[in-house]
Amino acid sequence: MLFQRFKYPVCRRLAILAASVVFCATSWAQHSHPQAADAAATAAVPAVAAAASASKTGARKPRPQLGTGVALAPDGALWMVGLNAEGQLLVQSAPQPQGAAALQWSATQVLDTAGDAISADGENRPKLLFGPHATVLIAYTQPLAKPNTGYVRMLRSVDGGKTFSAPYTVHTDRQILTHRFESLAFDAQGTLHTVWIDKRDLEAAPKVGAKSSYRGAAIYRNVSTDGGATFGPDIKVADHSCECCRIAVVQGQDGVVRALWRHVYAPNVRDHAMATLTPAAEGSTVRATYDDWRVDGCPHHGPGLAAAADGGFHAVWFGIRQQGQDPVAGVRYGRLQADGSPQPGTVRLLPDERAEHADVMAYEQRVAVVWRSIDGRISTLKAWLSTDGGQSFRVQTLGQVQGDNDFPRLVQQGPRMAVVWRNSSEVQVHEITF
Repeated sequence: MLFQRFKYPVCRRLAILAASVVFCATSWAQHSHPQAADAAATAAVPAVAAAASASKTGARKPRPQLGTGVALAPDGALWMVGLNAEGQLLVQSAPQPQGAAALQWSATQVLDTAGDAISADGENRPKLLFGPHATVLIAYTQPLAKPNTGYVRMLRSVDGGKTFSAPYTVHTDRQILTHRFESLAFDAQGTLHTVWIDKRDLEAAPKVGAKSSYRGAAIYRNVSTDGGATFGPDIKVADHSCECCRIAVVQGQDGVVRALWRHVYAPNVRDHAMATLTPAAEGSTVRATYDDWRVDGCPHHGPGLAAAADGGFHAVWFGIRQQGQDPVAGVRYGRLQADGSPQPGTVRLLPDERAEHADVMAYEQRVAVVWRSIDGRISTLKAWLSTDGGQSFRVQTLGQVQGDNDFPRLVQQGPRMAVVWRNSSEVQVHEITF
């Protein structure tokens, strides 16, 4: 297993349990270097300046924005996109190492984002996607002046990432409201699907007293048939999504893109829904989880999704579910049918009560689930690995760090899987070995 350190300035969310309800609040701590539990190799790579320290007057240090997008290029190189200490958007890449060789990172490439503010905080991070014909896309949320508002912006390259366009807004609606938490994927036909959380229907709904009659937000999307150069109209996928949880999107074995998000079922149940995204129609939407977690608040904790060999899906999510006499909070794994409905008897808790912000990927019968586990000031990166399609798993500890750190991100290209875990001083990269 390759472990690669990459110095880089990350934020994290801590789960707070109160009255059987888990919410996430941001916490910022001091930095230290992680120690890998089973690293096969380490190497230094280019550093980005650390965030400015607190002034002598005791001013609070600006919180680091360490949400990072990662992807494997067609040639196997690992790419990353994120912010530096000055809030600039940058990309960096490293060719696929041979044998036990260390990753060799390129110099950082700072991108021109026309002065945009950029959200790079946990659930809402920049995204990186490779497409056909040497297309590389970077998407991010541009926060606007009004709280909790934003535009989904995109930069496009048609030369494999050597150069990028100026940023442009993806959606046609330009109201100053929420267009945030974007996710994107190509289907097997090369059509690009961009999905985001949108509050235009909440803003338009009548109010009952001081409160809106509309539950949560909505899921919107659009389609591009030219690799992100132009986009079709905004299409509403579903009313009543959760407001601040990431959306998981993935291409199924049939080549069609699915989206999985936390949904608000009447009156206040925060479970998950899946939609099948076809190029021209809304597609079908089904309920994917049945935790029946009733809470008037967003846990800031979105799901993960991976295509299964049998045409269904592997999913991971956080929720509170009644088990016997007790409500049990935790991250769960389960199998979904091709339409998104749950496969009976497949739901189980991850073997770590402190697990949070899990990710999942799969290839044939191999399934990898990774997550962050926090115990006081120590964060541990763990993996749960299966070679029989998710029927059984073994746990593996990959690394630890003190202080701020991002959620772990899985990347995949065929059978190759790796997990990228960024903290306030470096990035760990672990090749997954089954």
